[in-house]
Amino acid sequence: METKNKLPHGGQILANALVRQGVDLAFGVPGESFLPLLDGLVDHSKDFRFITCRQEGGAAYMAEAYAKLTGKPGVVMVTRGPGASNAMVGIHTAYQDSTPLVLLIGQVGTDMVEREAFQEMDYRRLYSECTKWVGSIDRVDRIDEFVSHAFHIAQSGRKGPVVLALPEDILYEYAHEKPTAAAHIVQPGLDLAIFNDAMELFTNAKKPMILAGGGNWNASACEVLSAWAKREGVPVATSFRSQDLIDNQDACYAGDLGIGANPALVKRIQESDALLVIGERLGEMTTAGYSILSVPTPSNKVIHVLSSPDELGRVYRPEFAINCSPENFCAALSEVQMGKQHDLQAMTGAHAEYLAFSAPLTVKGDLQLAHIMASLPASIPRNAILTNGAGNFATWVHRFYPYGGFKSQLAPANGSMGYGLPAAIAAKIVDPSRVVIAVCGDGDFMMNCQELATAARYEAFPIILLVNNSMLGTIRMHQEREFNQRVMGTGLTNPDFIKFADSFGMPAYRASKTDEFAPAFAKALASNRGALIELVLDQEVISPSKLLSQLGK
Repeated sequence: METKNKLPHGGQILANALVRQGVDLAFGVPGESFLPLLDGLVDHSKDFRFITCRQEGGAAYMAEAYAKLTGKPGVVMVTRGPGASNAMVGIHTAYQDSTPLVLLIGQVGTDMVEREAFQEMDYRRLYSECTKWVGSIDRVDRIDEFVSHAFHIAQSGRKGPVVLALPEDILYEYAHEKPTAAAHIVQPGLDLAIFNDAMELFTNAKKPMILAGGGNWNASACEVLSAWAKREGVPVATSFRSQDLIDNQDACYAGDLGIGANPALVKRIQESDALLVIGERLGEMTTAGYSILSVPTPSNKVIHVLSSPDELGRVYRPEFAINCSPENFCAALSEVQMGKQHDLQAMTGAHAEYLAFSAPLTVKGDLQLAHIMASLPASIPRNAILTNGAGNFATWVHRFYPYGGFKSQLAPANGSMGYGLPAAIAAKIVDPSRVVIAVCGDGDFMMNCQELATAARYEAFPIILLVNNSMLGTIRMHQEREFNQRVMGTGLTNPDFIKFADSFGMPAYRASKTDEFAPAFAKALASNRGALIELVLDQEVISPSKLLSQLGK
């Protein structure tokens, strides 16, 4: 687009700056507050895709899942006020999951700020609790500078989301570009002196264990850790919703610390005399409400490795605090030899306990969800991606499905409902050839079911396993446990999910019995438009091992 003075407007400058950062795909809902940016992207339409979503929360989830899957910052574009508010759920997810993300928000013009103009919000205040940085591009000649700053911060140290507000008048102004190269990925290195002392402690331990988690990993670090642990005979556990850091079939895999963790694993963690924690903050969900390890000083010797120095010592006072990325730490770890082969029985025993705990249980009812989840690996490749949001249904996935390795799991560590479907759609957009399965609860699915329209538009259909018990199961479980038979607000009225999926041209099936699942799943795998399989679950089956009527007694 040429102008009479042949200078680009702010929207074009911003679009060019994004492309220079390597951005070739963004998610969002168009709004009038950033029309010049959309105009600027027209110039890059041959090599830039804008995925039009149906609600900003779904768009933010997709961008977050894209970033997890690719390692590149996800980019979201939303309009001011309501759009910015809707996007908050994905930004909070990115923050607690340490996912690099850049949120671009339209803003009222600089001549209208502080008047409570139409849809005006103060984004620095709004996002102060859940972003690494919030900026506003208030000068057209600083667009490249702000974009570079945003992409550096999103990818440095503990990765996370940043926000850039785009005042409308700035996007319409004309100016010269100041091209800036793509951001460096800045990750902390290793203090070798501290590392050597820490590994001396770990090498001399009689019951060493590793806990891996968090969002700053890559495939190389995961492979190195798994190979080293198997060579040295050290069991590796993963944190809440980080199960894909280690192939769950690897001999060193000991299971995950999350909701309803294996009691045998919890005992091993507590009895370990040296616990090497890599990448995991040791948050509430992983530590079972900070009860697995004592606060502030654990009884075992903890070596805590994190990309962010601000998190070291925040809750737990470790024996050694190491500010280092998982990639750099694992590279150094690969050169360490324990000096003696630890008793392999500890590693093999821990893996055997994981296998025993993940063996499917049989409970009341015609539909055995544990058996269905355990049956999936026989039908799908090891690199299949499983996504989920939040709800009791996810317990069956995490416990009975063995994840295949790095980026075979997309799940929100912040426990956000509605994540599974948008994440699965993003995964199919990124890699249409991979099998992608969204496991959703009925309440979870309905929070972003409108994004099936996005799947249809971009022909990015996942397979959806929709667990339907017509209630908000997690909250009902807590109600029954804390206030026996005093129930309020947890019943749900659902649509006909078969007709709903069909309205988007998606095949759909209903399974009320276990043996009805396999033929439906075979059809889903053969479909080029994915499929929805409704799994009708008895309300009594509230968890893999407890019935609803048994709670509160």
